[in-house]
Amino acid sequence: MPLPRDIDPHAFDAWHDDPSRWPPEIAEIAAAHGAEEIEPIGVGTVFVARMPPRRILKVYPPFLADHHAYEVAVLPLLHGALAVPTPRLLALGERDGWPYLVMSELRGTMLADVWPALEEPRRLALLREIGRLCTRVHALPLGPLAPLAAQWPAFIAAQRERCEARQRRTGLPAHLIAALPAFLDGDVPGGPPALLTGEYTPWNLMVQDGALCGMFDFGDGLVGPRAYDWLGPLCFYAAGHAPRVAALFEGLGVRPTPELRLQLLRLMLLHRYCNLPVQIAHEAWQRCGSFEELAVTIWPLA
Repeated sequence: MPLPRDIDPHAFDAWHDDPSRWPPEIAEIAAAHGAEEIEPIGVGTVFVARMPPRRILKVYPPFLADHHAYEVAVLPLLHGALAVPTPRLLALGERDGWPYLVMSELRGTMLADVWPALEEPRRLALLREIGRLCTRVHALPLGPLAPLAAQWPAFIAAQRERCEARQRRTGLPAHLIAALPAFLDGDVPGGPPALLTGEYTPWNLMVQDGALCGMFDFGDGLVGPRAYDWLGPLCFYAAGHAPRVAALFEGLGVRPTPELRLQLLRLMLLHRYCNLPVQIAHEAWQRCGSFEELAVTIWPLA
């Protein structure tokens, strides 16, 4: 039976989240590239599996074909261009309208698995390193990426239109929902277009001996102002912790201001995956009485 061409995101997610139900076509694709077995990785937004020798297979549903095209374009731009390794693109293909790629597997341990046990000086050092990595990526030429990504003004306009519905769905407190339209009328960070990966989170960075040793997963990237990529580290690693906020901005080479902080919070609310209850690693932020208070609480400036 061929892979379904008209599968919707909800049906795909249910299928994806149970590796015991993965279609045999995934293993068949791997076999066509010389792998007799696969090890499903049940995270991410597409089918991802390890296959020997040290390779990763990613199979994208048809509705994420644009993510495949973007990742295929990004991987050669990043591989070998940074101090931190990124996967090397090894092969491309398509099965029943489902595009796929094969790439090299990175060595190291996912940062999410070690962050809780790290001593604070090591966390601060990693945040400076993450900031420097962001800066290096943002300085790279865009190459073929611009026509593959959503146009930034149109993207932000669409996010503004759907922001309130998303925030209601994800559980933003009612008093902040009421203040949302007025707050969103303000500015968001600007700047020249840069390669945005969105992948500076604990689940997309690898570490070894306390230092970064890999970054992966670029399918949902964009082209736009570099501040969009700062949001993941600011929320997942640094929320509520002034020295960590300062360490990240030090690595970025940016002097934060109260106005920039408010702009970043607006941009966070407009992020395509915004879900503040999940993404803000700070207790009781929901009790903040305003967005201005929320910005000060989650991103204190030293």
